[in-house]
Amino acid sequence: MARRIIDLRSSGRALLDVASYGRSAGVPLTPIQRRQITLTVGRTPEVMVKVSGGARSLGGVEAHLAYIGREGELGVETDHGFQLVGSKFQKQIVPDWDLDLMAHRIQDARSIRGIRRPGKLVYNIIFSMPPGTPPAKVLKAVRRLADNEFALKHRYAMVLHTDEAHPHVHLVVKAVSEQGERLNIRKATLRHWREQFATHLREQGVAANATERAVRGQYASRKRDSIYRAMRRAESTHERKEMVDLVNKSPASIHRYRHGKERLELTRSQVMAGWRAIAHRLQAEGDFGLAEKVHLFVARIPRPLTDQEQLAREMLRKSAVRERNPLERTR
Repeated sequence: MARRIIDLRSSGRALLDVASYGRSAGVPLTPIQRRQITLTVGRTPEVMVKVSGGARSLGGVEAHLAYIGREGELGVETDHGFQLVGSKFQKQIVPDWDLDLMAHRIQDARSIRGIRRPGKLVYNIIFSMPPGTPPAKVLKAVRRLADNEFALKHRYAMVLHTDEAHPHVHLVVKAVSEQGERLNIRKATLRHWREQFATHLREQGVAANATERAVRGQYASRKRDSIYRAMRRAESTHERKEMVDLVNKSPASIHRYRHGKERLELTRSQVMAGWRAIAHRLQAEGDFGLAEKVHLFVARIPRPLTDQEQLAREMLRKSAVRERNPLERTR
């Protein structure tokens, strides 16, 4: 079996190794690790950090800034602490960040090297918390993170959105630093940002956690942002194709189902075995209360559903709604 690390860390080392079922040669759990376990089994609200694309052209940068700033109605906070408001505020950022010069350099490099697709000028990163979280504290946490990660390196601007139930902050970061280094966002980078975001929220008294989805017993597959948004609008061609394949029981659909089900079941069994090993370690160290909470947490980990199973459930739900309300049939 391939070695798979499920990371419950807040420090630099992995806490739960599901391949070895959590064995650690008698090394006691640290206070930081115990806190992370407590937060996770207590279902502490999870932070969300997501890169929702970026812009590869000056027009794209301005359009995105105008969108998140609601055409100047919201105050967009810069890395220098200024608030930019009013129409056309985005046109101040492009020259201030030297994005026009950067775009010319990228264009020259494309011409010389024959590169078809230009590199991104900026990244858009979304930091979000569940409904009920104080928006001002979300903004303050992101401000601290941005200062720690990007100050004097990458130019950035941010704006708080409260027009949806979950308060969230859009952070626009210049892709190339003032030292000429390009920002590479990897999975480890996002994990680090989630940890820092959660830490800055807890410093303000906000319950926040940052753990892997599988560790929490959540196995929903990640979808590209365009597919996710189309699904929310009920306009997803990807979802419609999946529905047709599912109804027709096409060989490709059956293969995806079986392969996905096997992977989900394997991940769940590994995670549960690792959590049980953690509970045994806690019992051996005399922390019976936390060990019992871990056992309860494991008992409540649901059976995983593939994308096809979730889609089938949604189809049945919609069918039941139409049966109860005939008016739905005409919509």
